[in-house]
Amino acid sequence: MKLSVSDHDRDAAGLRYVYPVISRRAGGVSVGINLNPNNACNFRCVYCQVPDLVAGSAPPIDLPLLRRELHTMLDDIRNGDFMERRVPDGARVLRDVALSGNGEPTSSPQLGEVVATIEQSLTTFDLLGAIPVVLITNGSLMLKSYVSDAVAALSRLNGEVWFKMDSVTAAGISRINGSAIGPAGQLERLERAASLCRTSIQTCVFAWDGDVPTEVERQAYLERIRDLVRRAVPIERVLLYGLARPSHQPEADRLTALPLQWLEAFADEIRAEGVEVRVSA
Repeated sequence: MKLSVSDHDRDAAGLRYVYPVISRRAGGVSVGINLNPNNACNFRCVYCQVPDLVAGSAPPIDLPLLRRELHTMLDDIRNGDFMERRVPDGARVLRDVALSGNGEPTSSPQLGEVVATIEQSLTTFDLLGAIPVVLITNGSLMLKSYVSDAVAALSRLNGEVWFKMDSVTAAGISRINGSAIGPAGQLERLERAASLCRTSIQTCVFAWDGDVPTEVERQAYLERIRDLVRRAVPIERVLLYGLARPSHQPEADRLTALPLQWLEAFADEIRAEGVEVRVSA
């Protein structure tokens, strides 16, 4: 079966940790690494596509198994017929290796060892530095020393951090992400990430009960971007995206995708503050 942007099945390759997807934001094939096969996360985002999501952290990682799975996947992509067999025309390019999956990857205390494992595999296939290694994170644990150390190591691998920032108000963060981390805590963690590694902000926008994000939310977000630019915090870009796959959370029926026109208009407002924006409907 061909992969598609509307299906990010973590079992697509029949492996425990490694799964291939076609990423809208990356623009091609992304090799995902799922450090949370237990579906555990310390956020509960209302748009999350993970079924049976539970509160918690990553389980112990079987590093030799992860190494074998990543080797097998990269070998099939580089030397086998994976692209022809599984990827539609127009998307047959390997864009990145991404630490993502069914929960918050930085909740694994083995994160640094995982980054080292990825480095070994990329070196084997002559991909080190040729493609980025992306950490897709809610940023909540960025102040932990083991996370900071792993992110600094990631930077040496042509790495990137995609930092979740769906709202910058306390009410919005609580409502959308189910998190008690307030705006100040979010900002501190974002600045730590940006000081250690190339960092982009990833923002999911959608309609709730048919209503677009409020003017208060939108203006607060723009003020946060304005402040980051004013203080020269090194943000690469904003990855602005909408709903492409159904949520598996209780709020699913209340959420709908926004028109591309709305996303592009908001993107233009962000660009006006001096930050590059990539839009994925």
